[in-house]
Amino acid sequence: MPMDPKEIIELLHTTARSLGAEVTSPWFYLQFGLILAGAGIAYASDAAIRSRVDMTTFAMGLPLPLRHFARVLVFSASTAVFAVLMIAARITMYHSTWPSRSYLLAVCAKLALAWLVIRLVTSVIRNEFIVRLVSLSAWLVAALSVVGQLQPTLDLLDSDAASIVLGGLRLTPLVLIKLGALLIVALWLTNIASNFVESRITRSADLTPSIQVLLVKMIRMGLMVLAIIIALSAVGINLSALAVFSGAVGVGIGIGLQKIVANFISGIILLADKSVKPGDLVTIGDSSGRISAMKTRYISVAAGDGREFLIPNEDLVTQKVVNWTYTDKNTLVKVLFGTNYDADPRLVCKLAVEIAAAAPRAIKNKPPNCILTEFAEAGMKFSLTFWISDPDGMDTVKSDVMLTLWDAFKREGIRVPYPVREIRVRGGALPVESVVEVSS
Repeated sequence: MPMDPKEIIELLHTTARSLGAEVTSPWFYLQFGLILAGAGIAYASDAAIRSRVDMTTFAMGLPLPLRHFARVLVFSASTAVFAVLMIAARITMYHSTWPSRSYLLAVCAKLALAWLVIRLVTSVIRNEFIVRLVSLSAWLVAALSVVGQLQPTLDLLDSDAASIVLGGLRLTPLVLIKLGALLIVALWLTNIASNFVESRITRSADLTPSIQVLLVKMIRMGLMVLAIIIALSAVGINLSALAVFSGAVGVGIGIGLQKIVANFISGIILLADKSVKPGDLVTIGDSSGRISAMKTRYISVAAGDGREFLIPNEDLVTQKVVNWTYTDKNTLVKVLFGTNYDADPRLVCKLAVEIAAAAPRAIKNKPPNCILTEFAEAGMKFSLTFWISDPDGMDTVKSDVMLTLWDAFKREGIRVPYPVREIRVRGGALPVESVVEVSS
């Protein structure tokens, strides 16, 4: 049953009197001195152990789990030494005088052992923030249990004075703490399961990259929703009581979260229609590159120069997207160039076709083509087209062909036209004074 405010006040008064009586006892200061001495010895022992143990070769003969725990013990050597010293001091004083005179030593020994066990258990968690949160929370529960205040604290957190009633939902600090702890555990297990399923799906050669990403997202989202439902049910929250918040959530989505929802739905559409997929070479506006990842809100396009463009999924659905590898990776390369009128256009086309056909990345079963496109003011204009098997490095291929074409023109005496401007002055030459005045 939850405690009422009078019981809480009485409990606080009783606890204060007990602490006052304990502090005024000379045995308290003896125990406090032993605790300080044990802490100093533990700190010195930790430094000595770490300086003498080579962690790269330590416990190499043990199985991997035992090796992992052995290394955690070395890193927690100060806690282990402190716990051993407190247990030894507690046993000594327990048999030498009244047991109550070594109570503080027993509390310190239990807290040190609890912290050591928590460090061993949480060492399998990779997330540093989760490790700290779980360690501190578990140690706080252990400390309250050791001093015998766990149940009163739980009653205080679950009391009517600290509760909030929203519709048919009663929220207390204890319910929120339980919900947070269960959500952390459930989401952690969900992440492990999702990573396992993702590794299995990505290894399947029968699924396209788009289907793989779609399946991973659907499974991850489904497991997350299931974890939240289980956590809410475990703390006694009736899901029907949350219906009062559905209207507020709908308004929030309609006003402030519409872009996020639009990007999420657009991501599902992109994965379902396979218009783009990881590995495609795309051009979206002024951004070009290969799609390196497809996330819930955006896609990542690697430009090839170290930059990555994060483009919202909605832009891919509503804007024009050039997918160079949608159905076929073969890419047509077009090289535009010109010559003067002294050149033989048939010889120019022949040289251009031979150079393009000799390019290392040119497709052999699709012959190049060169045509004369225009008799321009400065000279003749040509268009050379040829196919390569992959659009990656298309500009480099074009540059190599143009450099080779330039060498061939120099060898054959073919000149590339350049703009020439002539200024004719009618009516005779200008006076010298006028020329100087104009130039100034």
